[in-house]
Amino acid sequence: MDFLPPNLLQYCETFTEKESELLYEVNRTTHLKLNASRMLSGHLQGRVLSFISKLINPTNILEIGTYSGYSALCLAEGLKEDGLLITIDPNEETNLLAQFFFKKSPYANQIQLLAGNAKTVIPQLKHKFDLVFIDADKKNYALYYDLIIDKVNTGGVIIADNVLWSGKVLDEKKDEETQTLHDFNKKVNEDSRVSNLLLPIRDGLMVLRRLY
Repeated sequence: MDFLPPNLLQYCETFTEKESELLYEVNRTTHLKLNASRMLSGHLQGRVLSFISKLINPTNILEIGTYSGYSALCLAEGLKEDGLLITIDPNEETNLLAQFFFKKSPYANQIQLLAGNAKTVIPQLKHKFDLVFIDADKKNYALYYDLIIDKVNTGGVIIADNVLWSGKVLDEKKDEETQTLHDFNKKVNEDSRVSNLLLPIRDGLMVLRRLY
């Protein structure tokens, strides 16, 4: 879901830094081989993730939800030379595809893909993170937020994808998944530990900065 008309979106992409040849390959292969290709971050959102990561220059990044690896590769562009990106996903098929692209990238030694359920993997992580990207099962967004907030450094950034849910968050009568995302937006908006900005990019990005 994009909230911009297709011609305006194309204009924005035309005047945005191009994706690399590898990212183009990830994009194309995802659309050819995977049924849910709309889950891919894509050119514009990918450049937003890369831009934020480069501004932060993080030592450690956590991604919850790997899919085919496009967003991880974008986020990795801002890593410090000795930095690490940990990405978590339980899907064996998409993990194999993501690993294939990770190995082709300049960040092959900096990306660690953990296959498993984020609910059980996150509590085992000992790292402190400068940047977190949440793009997994929507029903657990609030749980993931609670699990990672104390692992984020002061000044660190959390980004949550799909928080507008094709605009359904405005529906008076919300289905369960939409209500869950609305509740998540309300939860973080009321959390004094963070400042937040909801951007209507793609399907909605909630960007949070930890204050203390």
